[in-house]
Amino acid sequence: MQVTTVGLDLAKNIFQVHGVSENGEVAFNQALRRAQLLAFFEKLPPCLVGMEACGSSHYWARELSKLGHEVRLIPAMYVKPYVKRGKSDAVDAAAICEAVTRPTMRFVAIKTEDQQGVLFVHRARDLIVRQRTQLSNMLRGLLGEFGIVIAQGIGSAIKFAKAVLDGDKPNIPEIAIDVLSNLSNQLVALHLRVRWYEMRMLLQAKQDPRVMLLRSIPGVGPVTASAIIATAGDATQFKNGREFAAWLGLTPLNRSSGGKEKLGRITKMGDRYIRRLLVTGMTSRLRQMKTHPERADPWAQALLDRKPVRLATVAMANKTARIIWAVLTKNEYYRPHTA
Repeated sequence: MQVTTVGLDLAKNIFQVHGVSENGEVAFNQALRRAQLLAFFEKLPPCLVGMEACGSSHYWARELSKLGHEVRLIPAMYVKPYVKRGKSDAVDAAAICEAVTRPTMRFVAIKTEDQQGVLFVHRARDLIVRQRTQLSNMLRGLLGEFGIVIAQGIGSAIKFAKAVLDGDKPNIPEIAIDVLSNLSNQLVALHLRVRWYEMRMLLQAKQDPRVMLLRSIPGVGPVTASAIIATAGDATQFKNGREFAAWLGLTPLNRSSGGKEKLGRITKMGDRYIRRLLVTGMTSRLRQMKTHPERADPWAQALLDRKPVRLATVAMANKTARIIWAVLTKNEYYRPHTA
């Protein structure tokens, strides 16, 4: 019996493989240890291998592709409808094997090592930024108990911490001064680390022409452009700009029924990190429009006149996502439309 399709349920140490023949007959459904996995697939003829897109899935997809297998990654939420009664590794592997053969199934593009290397930097920076925010909020809360208020913004918190380290200490108890000095030192160190990650991204961005293309779009900086290239990879895998925006979770949720069209809030089903970067970039654009009216986009200004600010920023992020797809597929710099 020749195996044509294999469903692989990934784990840290114990993997489950479910194989079927071209007639749909089950050839095997067994557990393998991590050290046995590659040796097992080396003995199999080239076949279709399905896996859930989860931790370490891109690594195993690259390794199995080297052995001649056709590997496809499936979003976990698309596998769930094929799970039969109960929950076990064997049932999950069988569900993956069934889902990977569906003609209308949507798959995740396999990331290269270079893409994951760039995302490594992004994940580390995101962690440090969150730690910096937590520390600055804690500093504001503690000082608020003594009637000391730090101005809004992370820049004001960093400026205050540097002043404390330079000897400009507030009039609070000595034991609190010691804690304040330690927290200020930690906050400044985190800020410098964030700057190092951003400089590393900027250097990498200058080496990738696709990142430079995206940076020509208003509201898209080196961090956002680098994250999009590392996550999305080849933009031609999306049929159009709307599909790319939907992949980022920026399109309205469709709840139409009975011939009545009803659109709700955005789906938020895509990459949360990139979606947040795009919305943050558009928020920055709206602030620039207030301070520099001559730079205002007429379309964005008209939208802002009739819609709330947050809704306008999300709509701008949706439009920017479509522009990003067009720039990447046409391999051209962004040229603003002039009436």
